[in-house]
Amino acid sequence: MRVRLVVDDLIRFQTLVPAVIDDAPTQTVNGVEIIAWRDDAVLADPAELVIETFACEIPLSFQRAMAEMDPQPVWINLEYLSAETWVGGHHLLASPHPTLALAKTFFFPGFTAESGGLIRERDLLARRDQFEIDRPTHQPRVLVFGYDHAPLEALLAANSQADAPAEIGIVESSLTGKLKHWCGWQAKSARNSAPMLDFHVLPLVPQEEFDHRLWEHDILFVRGEDSFVRAQWAARPFVWHIYPQADGADRVKLNAFLELYCRQLPTPAADALRTMWLAWNAPSPDNMATAWPAFIAHLPVLRAHAKAWAEQLAASPDLASRLLSFYREKAKIQGFADS
Repeated sequence: MRVRLVVDDLIRFQTLVPAVIDDAPTQTVNGVEIIAWRDDAVLADPAELVIETFACEIPLSFQRAMAEMDPQPVWINLEYLSAETWVGGHHLLASPHPTLALAKTFFFPGFTAESGGLIRERDLLARRDQFEIDRPTHQPRVLVFGYDHAPLEALLAANSQADAPAEIGIVESSLTGKLKHWCGWQAKSARNSAPMLDFHVLPLVPQEEFDHRLWEHDILFVRGEDSFVRAQWAARPFVWHIYPQADGADRVKLNAFLELYCRQLPTPAADALRTMWLAWNAPSPDNMATAWPAFIAHLPVLRAHAKAWAEQLAASPDLASRLLSFYREKAKIQGFADS
């Protein structure tokens, strides 16, 4: 299929895909046509399938062009990921345009058969399993990828007090700037009451190398939406740092996923995982000193569960496959020829 991607931040895009030219109005990378979304951008005629990500508000001129096509494009609003129970009831609902004879369909990624599924490349799990065969043994490794307000010092302090401290790598970001007064076992400005914090900084990698970075570690701290999903395909115990929202919607989403993810976990392990997640997402994680050791103590059970969870998710079609299945059915109804 021919894919055209219209994106408004080529500079950040380049950090994910280094081949992208950050000031090119149009370019083709890995077979994908990329158009810079600017006020003066010249967008080509609408395609048969138009995906609007996260209600990004497609220009009105483009919407009018879609309305004038016969048959009209299949228009999808790809929504944010959530495990909340209402998602299944809203997935694939149509929304008529307020002024044009046009409608778009809401498509919700998710973890159940009633949702739109999760992004998963065709060979992802095979590559992961081959990596596992070739992977050398080592002491437990922890990868931390979190937002700026993550309670990183509390985690490092708790780890330093463990009987067998894990090796912690922190993905380079403004979060690591919070620890500029620490350098491995040498503290440049240590407080008398603070333990020595041992960690190392991991450089950012392109998107296609990110899964490999996850597989190199045994416990994953991830953030947002995409790395949250990649951690689940990695089949590792993980802790999710959810993006904060002022109205508390983040806590609702966090608890919704915990409810789903913990259903098949024994109660002690589920309690330890839940306590750790809530401590990591709390503004003042006073209980990190107990949450982290309890989480570590249940690692064998959490590892087995993470693997079983990934296998359960992989038994369902991936997001792209579900998108295309919906498009083909919709296009058939609207009169597009099969392609």
